[in-house]
Amino acid sequence: MAASWSREQVGVPLGVAFTPFETRADVIMRLAIRADALGFRRVEVAEGWTHDATILLAEIAQRTSRIGLATAVLSAWGRTPGTLAMTAAGLQRCSRGRFTLGLGASSPPLTEGFHGIEWERPARQLRSTLTAVRALLDGERQPLPAAQARPLRLGVLPEERVPIALAALSPASIRLAGELADQWAPFLWARSRVDEGRELLGADSRTRVSVALPVALAEGHASARELAAWWLSTYVTKMGPLYPRMLGERFGMRAAVEAVAGARELPAAAEELAEEVTLMATFDRADDAIGAWFAAGADDVSLVLPPGRPEAELTAILEVAADAVAAPRAA
Repeated sequence: MAASWSREQVGVPLGVAFTPFETRADVIMRLAIRADALGFRRVEVAEGWTHDATILLAEIAQRTSRIGLATAVLSAWGRTPGTLAMTAAGLQRCSRGRFTLGLGASSPPLTEGFHGIEWERPARQLRSTLTAVRALLDGERQPLPAAQARPLRLGVLPEERVPIALAALSPASIRLAGELADQWAPFLWARSRVDEGRELLGADSRTRVSVALPVALAEGHASARELAAWWLSTYVTKMGPLYPRMLGERFGMRAAVEAVAGARELPAAAEELAEEVTLMATFDRADDAIGAWFAAGADDVSLVLPPGRPEAELTAILEVAADAVAAPRAA
């Protein structure tokens, strides 16, 4: 398969992303600087129970010059819309216009176990948060003031508009992304279902499809399969019910989900699942693997790096990916 991006594009049509499992702030910083030098379009930092993503991005903004910055994502339960708007405006200022605000509904274990807030009606929470944050960033008054309070505006507006990305998985929240967000940013989404997501966004939607893709790139097949097994096992056993339900029930891969739970090596029964939702390939096939996602309909692809791996290995992944999209092979 030939890669489907244009070689005339400026820079590398990829982002790099970090999960909350990556706790080495110094490693994140150095990899972000390297991605900036390689021409990557964006660096994304997730927030969970470890680092404050906004602090890390502010640090990265001061040490990079070109690469876009994004939260991928902040929980709609962890901050008020007013705090989110102030944070987004501040990061847009210190990055000189490079920031994108990524939001999501998080999960019951994190919302209830860490923030101490009941996780209920997440689509409603996302709608109210997006509506209020967009209004405040656009200079409007808070549309949902509490009680009889006088609605206020954000006192210092960003000089450039802040794009908003929504990490949505349910049909209702994907439709919301098509209605209110600039980007739809799914994680562990099936490659063969990208068109289905586009349909849910709506025929008239201008929302971009920005896939966050767990990386299982390695020099050899065994190492690539080991990385894929870690991603799948971790997210079907440790991150609440959302991912196993989506992968097993909605995507019809229940047997694969059951087979990979707790596995250290990728079972044969889970190979199709790994091919569908991760970037599993050897370094010499990176261009084919990445190109398949653009061919499937993604507008943007962010490579979510496996946490805790040696820094030299993660740097090699960035360099291989940059080379793959800079000089794709002929079909």
